[in-house]
Amino acid sequence: MDNTSYIEISRSALENNLDYIRAKKKAKTKLSLVVKGNAYGHGIDTYGPLAASLGVNHFSVFDAHEAYQLKRSLSSPAEIMIMGMITDDQIPWAIEEGVGFFVFEEHRLKQTIAVAKALGQKARIHLELETGMNRTGFVKNQWSHLYKLIQDNSEHLILEGLCTHFAGAESVANHLRISKQLKAFKEGRKTFKPLEPHYIHAACSAAFLRFPKSQYDLVRVGILQYGFWPSVETYIATEGMHENATDPLQRLISWKSRIMNVKEVAKGEYIGYGTSYLATQTTKVAAVPVGYSHGFSRSLSNAGRALVRGTRVGVIGVVNMNVMMLDVSHIPSVEVGDEVVLIGEQGNQSISVSSFSEYSDQMNYELLTRLPQDIPRYITD
Repeated sequence: MDNTSYIEISRSALENNLDYIRAKKKAKTKLSLVVKGNAYGHGIDTYGPLAASLGVNHFSVFDAHEAYQLKRSLSSPAEIMIMGMITDDQIPWAIEEGVGFFVFEEHRLKQTIAVAKALGQKARIHLELETGMNRTGFVKNQWSHLYKLIQDNSEHLILEGLCTHFAGAESVANHLRISKQLKAFKEGRKTFKPLEPHYIHAACSAAFLRFPKSQYDLVRVGILQYGFWPSVETYIATEGMHENATDPLQRLISWKSRIMNVKEVAKGEYIGYGTSYLATQTTKVAAVPVGYSHGFSRSLSNAGRALVRGTRVGVIGVVNMNVMMLDVSHIPSVEVGDEVVLIGEQGNQSISVSSFSEYSDQMNYELLTRLPQDIPRYITD
């Protein structure tokens, strides 16, 4: 059965973005696409196979569940790397399936060694070093102990990667902090070099562009692949200073619904819950079956925008759990079933993901990853 809204993912837009990323990437650097957060809201089950069909064979996820989802959806072999959560009872599955995972605390490393030994199969680990993010990773005074532990158990481990994560490479305000992290990571690379990690990796989308020397053997590209810049600063520093600059990225995602009811509300009547919106004239109201339970934030009440019949319209009243109302007074012949574009293009008008931040306190990442998994995703040209 149809859902109350649906999402379209553009194959040609992804192809364009991958071409841009590959042109910026060092020839010998491996590209890993980050598909955590349900592929940033694009749908991991839909998006993974699409990316694979365009030649991508390395993916990064946050947890073991995402790794399982992705692996189940792919029909061709690919490397999968878990960057965050994996529980003790999930480690056997990861080892048996050849899924790599970050190790950033001693218990996980020792548990991994024990499981690998019991299974008689090597575990693919990525050793995360703490260089200044202060979130996860082994601090410097642990490095010599870790070196010996890994060396002594080399028959049970494959050091798939040595890695770190930068603390805000998208902002020039963090430049000094990132520079210090690069220096610390250089020392870490030197320490573990004799163990011959297969991949050295640190760069996210922003670092990939702004700190090219951080590309190393592999880059973990997230938001960029979906057609969004990590920040305005990143765009300006990378492309925006060029003469007649145009955005080389294309957005993949469109989010659409349909009008389920149209009615006229008399002047002087309140619309929706409470008294947040008073009709100052006879108002034609269209109800759309999308609300905050579907990822359209309640903070967009009396502020959000949508497209109907190629015209930009405003959200009026409070966004409900499952419904929002649009003022369509200035659009003739609006009918039940008319398409409503929440993100994307219609006629000559468009609603961008970034525009949501103008009407609420959401950022690109937040809006996208809050789109529910059960909204159907479809691939378009």
